[in-house]
Amino acid sequence: MGECELELAALSDQGTERGHNEDSCGTLIESGACALVAVADGVSMSEGGEVASEMAIAVLLRAYQEQPASLAAGQRLYRAVQQANIEVYDRAIAVPELRGMATTLTAAVVERGELTAVHVGDSRLYLVRGGEVVQLTKDHTVAAEKARLGLMGQERARSHPDRCILTRSVGRELIVNRDRFTRRLAQGDVLILCSDGLHNVLSDGEMASLANGREAAEACRTLVGAANERGAPDNVTAAVVRVVGPVPEEEPGGIGKTLRRFLGSSWR
Repeated sequence: MGECELELAALSDQGTERGHNEDSCGTLIESGACALVAVADGVSMSEGGEVASEMAIAVLLRAYQEQPASLAAGQRLYRAVQQANIEVYDRAIAVPELRGMATTLTAAVVERGELTAVHVGDSRLYLVRGGEVVQLTKDHTVAAEKARLGLMGQERARSHPDRCILTRSVGRELIVNRDRFTRRLAQGDVLILCSDGLHNVLSDGEMASLANGREAAEACRTLVGAANERGAPDNVTAAVVRVVGPVPEEEPGGIGKTLRRFLGSSWR
């Protein structure tokens, strides 16, 4: 894949109990030097959850490509997520039966070894480096917010009913607050993007073990298959990016430094 030297794939499944799939995913390889992958999970209480997630992914990919090529990939991604939010919001206002529809959206672009991610909701992005895995995104849920404020323990938050109540989502309001950050990647790194249908069934360590060492497409099939074997009650979506070629190192340091650099640059 040219300068990127990446391998990427995405797979979505309705799971073992749902009658339809409200998750969506998408990938884009641009000029062999840049790759984008995204996961969205429609809000299940909304009649238009499936419409919202599909629309968010489609608009994201289109809007990203429509941004001026002179802009950095991260800027283009940040703007594209907002465009997806506006169009989902406008559609929900215009179509009565879609009122209240919304979706999570977690998107990552890798350009010349640098990851930029933009995130809204409780889908997740993980980095697997060597034998370590770290969740790069923060869940935008009531339970997660309480845990960050010290009002609830992390263990309780993982199983609390409020873990399913989003505090942010694409399409709920005209302007959405988007988390964004950058990372320098290294050869051998694996990125996992997934909906809560996967991370609520498999532990972080299990996901890392299943994805590490496998080609991206096989890793997606293995992750989704493992969730379904556990009786996945929700839709399940996984996207995997593997850095298969060397990239220049920005600075020394392992995954601990990645954690310390969690807050990235802001773009308008």
